[in-house]
Amino acid sequence: MSDNKEDKKQIRVWCDGCYDMVHFGHANSLRQAKALGGVLIVGVHTDEEISKHKGPPVFTQEERYKMVRAIKWVDQVVEGAPYVTTLETLDKYQCDFCVHGDDITVTADGIDTYHLVKEAGRYREVNRTAGVSTTDLVGRMLLLTREHFKGDKEYTVALEHSSNLGTDSTARSPYTGCSQFLPTTQKIIQFSSGLSPKPTDKVVYVAGAFDLFHVGHLDFLEAAHAHGDFLIVGLHTDLEVNRYKGSNYPIMNLHERVLSVLACKYVHEVVIGAPYSVTAELMDHFRVEVVCHGLTPIALDADGSDPYKVPKQRGCFKVLNSGNSMTTEDIVQRIIRHRLEFEERNTRKEKKEIAQMKSTQKEHIKQNGNCEYKAYSG
Repeated sequence: MSDNKEDKKQIRVWCDGCYDMVHFGHANSLRQAKALGGVLIVGVHTDEEISKHKGPPVFTQEERYKMVRAIKWVDQVVEGAPYVTTLETLDKYQCDFCVHGDDITVTADGIDTYHLVKEAGRYREVNRTAGVSTTDLVGRMLLLTREHFKGDKEYTVALEHSSNLGTDSTARSPYTGCSQFLPTTQKIIQFSSGLSPKPTDKVVYVAGAFDLFHVGHLDFLEAAHAHGDFLIVGLHTDLEVNRYKGSNYPIMNLHERVLSVLACKYVHEVVIGAPYSVTAELMDHFRVEVVCHGLTPIALDADGSDPYKVPKQRGCFKVLNSGNSMTTEDIVQRIIRHRLEFEERNTRKEKKEIAQMKSTQKEHIKQNGNCEYKAYSG
């Protein structure tokens, strides 16, 4: 068994993609890929390549490189990886094989981007995480920008009955109207570090929505992590986020946000459905020595109190300037500015995938037909 473990350590695995709006689906794919070997190399495409084959990316290539580097299972990032995966690329980075999800990826001409490595037998497939994709998230944001929810009777009724949102796996979000990812304890365990703070560790606590996890969140968490040894992130419930952010927020439900944050290499633990106010009980339970917040305005609690009153009284509250002012609202604004482009991108991607699926089905029927004919002839 030890020999197998040693052999696995020597295996170098290649993954590549756009990694636009990096979410827990991307992270889960990379987690599965890393489990197949010892070193995970991730190639990220340029903005130019993505625009050519798929349409405009939401994030810039520099933002995407940074996001992928922060995923806990990634060992190395290759910037500007080619859109079609070649054997030369695998050989250049001494990778044994390439890993991708079981969804379809094609070029602007409809060619399978992995056909070369598949033909060479240097391709492995992992299960795609159902219920989330960049296309899906863009769709949710496009839905968010429409005004038909406000004042809508159905929306109001849904909101009134949303007390279980974020804990009920069958819930449809009254904020975006989208059915969401179905969470399991197994998935959370797979993403969790499983670590507890050592007695000598300085525990840092931060809390927020962390909706559509992005580079602004990433830089803040890196800065918070630098203030101690063990970083705990409190994630507010969907209902709480909607209370202080309004509109149709959050775009991602609590379970989706939990996995997105857990995939970040700076985070050690997450409090699921954390209280909005940082209480003495919470601080004592987790032995929190430092509580941090970014430069964004702090909304008062529902009763009008300061949510950071206790850590301020204890003299352990810090406001951090991470050097990155990006917010979830900024991302939504990017989508609004390029709304037609993104709608066209989503439609075009769907058409290409349907065409590829039909082609695959025809080939499958043809091969099965041949096999059946041979079996009958024999």
